[in-house]
Amino acid sequence: MKKLLFSGLLILPFSLFAQNSAQRVEVGKRADAITGKVINWRRDFHEHPELGNQEKRTAGIIAKHLQDLGIEVKTGVAKTGVVGILKGGKPGPVVALRADMDALPVTERVALPFASKVKTTYNDQEVGVMHACGHDSHVAILMGVAEVLSGMKKDLAGTVKFIFQPAEEGAPVGEEGGAELMIKEGVLQNPKVDVIFGLHINSQTPVGQLTYRPGGTMAAVNDMKITITGKQAHGAYPWSSVDPVVVAAQIVNNLQTIVSRNLNITENPGVVTIGSIHGGVRSNIIPEKVEMLGTVRNFTAADEAMFIERIKTIATKTAEAAGAKAEVLLPYSAHYPVTFNDVALTEKMLPSLQNTAGAINVKLKPPVTGAEDFSFYQEKVPGLFFFLGGMPRGGDPLKAPSHHTPDFFIDESSFNLGVKALCNLTLDYMSMKK
Repeated sequence: MKKLLFSGLLILPFSLFAQNSAQRVEVGKRADAITGKVINWRRDFHEHPELGNQEKRTAGIIAKHLQDLGIEVKTGVAKTGVVGILKGGKPGPVVALRADMDALPVTERVALPFASKVKTTYNDQEVGVMHACGHDSHVAILMGVAEVLSGMKKDLAGTVKFIFQPAEEGAPVGEEGGAELMIKEGVLQNPKVDVIFGLHINSQTPVGQLTYRPGGTMAAVNDMKITITGKQAHGAYPWSSVDPVVVAAQIVNNLQTIVSRNLNITENPGVVTIGSIHGGVRSNIIPEKVEMLGTVRNFTAADEAMFIERIKTIATKTAEAAGAKAEVLLPYSAHYPVTFNDVALTEKMLPSLQNTAGAINVKLKPPVTGAEDFSFYQEKVPGLFFFLGGMPRGGDPLKAPSHHTPDFFIDESSFNLGVKALCNLTLDYMSMKK
């Protein structure tokens, strides 16, 4: 059975999608013609990054571009989001394509002529702002897709909905945002979306490659805040205190036993990370409180529930054993579900990716413990989320700077393949629904 299925996948690109060969050639020509524009858009966005729910300049550039193409445009969706609707010349399904717009509170170190010099205050700290995850690339690529497909409007057998989404990295504390708010405000309705596609550039995958995974692709994520309350004292007399700093250190170590001793790692991965610890103001004062912020990653609902229960138990009981108290808020401000690629849809669309990049360049990838709020769309409609290689050819994936770091770097020659892949997925899906 497995051999027959695999054989079918090999034959599929030359049968089911054969009728799209002319369109594929046209997409290639049009994508090649605008490669320079896509790169220039990306450089502009990179030089002028904006944090979540603040992407006003970015949204304005996107909206004007879509309007100039004759695409129906809605602005101010989920605060700063932009939605474009392109109705084809023929009836057919509604295909949504999504790009995220927000940057991160990271100070750039890459020596680029268009490097970000933007500064802001984030969590009461002055920091730089940088597109350290590639969202500037996603926006530029989708703007290119809009230009290519709008030029082929009369041949489109359906409608394309372009979703430019704010706050994928999370809305500011106390605010709503991102995919969840876009859905709440009706982005998947009027017209009703049948399927959604999205991509994410990857700095540690070679240019020219596309990677994918059916089913659970990226982890569910919960953030957490743990507040430890002890007893303040002079640093010279620790026996007079209940030291929340020591308790915090013990909690950090004890939380790691969840993955090493409670999680069945042969089935699914999981992560518990404490990324921020704040307590005290002076070297010789043991503080009364310490606050810890962290993230939790899982691939199943059962593992997620187990992690939450264990984190709360470990934190509160470790503090109690020391005479302190621990309050655990989990989730604290954000929760994203598993990014789950519809298995049937992934199987059907795999030949489209193979025809675009070449079968040898389309790779099955392991689960990714990073998270994506694209997952909220996939809870409502079938979706396929894949990855676009952005590491210079000949690079070492183990040495290439990772996402969310000051040295994050993307090879811009990857954008052309991203434009073609999203265009061909759209056209091939529409041809399947005729």
